[in-house]
Amino acid sequence: MNSGQTYTYVLLRYRHDPLAGEIANVGVVMHCAGEGFLGAKTRRTIGRLSKMFPDIEKADLVSGLHAIERGISRVRDRDLPGLFAPSRDAAAFARAVLPDDDSSLIWGDMGSGITRDPATTMDKLYARFVAQYDEATRSGRDDAAVWQPVRERLVARNLADRLVPRTIVSPIDRVEFEHTWKNGAWHCYQPLSFDLASADGIREKAARWSGHMTGLSRAAEQIRPNFIVGAPSDPALNADYRRAIDLLRASALDPQVFDETEVDVMIDQIEDKIATHDAV
Repeated sequence: MNSGQTYTYVLLRYRHDPLAGEIANVGVVMHCAGEGFLGAKTRRTIGRLSKMFPDIEKADLVSGLHAIERGISRVRDRDLPGLFAPSRDAAAFARAVLPDDDSSLIWGDMGSGITRDPATTMDKLYARFVAQYDEATRSGRDDAAVWQPVRERLVARNLADRLVPRTIVSPIDRVEFEHTWKNGAWHCYQPLSFDLASADGIREKAARWSGHMTGLSRAAEQIRPNFIVGAPSDPALNADYRRAIDLLRASALDPQVFDETEVDVMIDQIEDKIATHDAV
């Protein structure tokens, strides 16, 4: 009875901002010497990544992913004897196509296992390490839904028109805020829905925005960031939600974080600051 063959694999990762440590899995390369198998599978769409990193260069990333798949195919066709060599592994083949450098696409640590069907195993690795997080980030309520009660109160107090979009740029980051006003510094208000399907999704979103705070801390313009956050609908994720709030509050630029139950507190603060500014 065939007990299977040893295989190795390495994950391809997209590194959006080395300083902030923002990384997402975007593909996998797998090698099985016993079967003479070498394959790669990368993302076909980047919808989730564009939500994680709004300023991502979509065309460049898609082109890079396709180039890696083509590169693995060329290596497979060119080096057939090497596919059967037990001394070769997925990491060696992967780095023959994309050497380690300071680009946005990097290789993770190598893993291994036993397989009877390399192609099916590669699909499962892709589903586990890349595709499953697409489901994890689906939101019951999006950021716009968290902002809606804020907007209703701003309209009621004749303040909605005072908040305008503003893109804040630093040497290492660029973030567009839809709701800002200026009083010496730019007061920026960002809704964040943590009504997500998993603890990983909550942590990932909080870490991404904490990274933006680090990146914007070097902006030439002075900013005062504020977050209004929505809780998960699953009570089992409440502890992760509280940790996400703690992470945001500990971020660079000392942002204020308001739970969605504190909408009126935030609106009162906005109204008081605008009134003080207008009175000067």
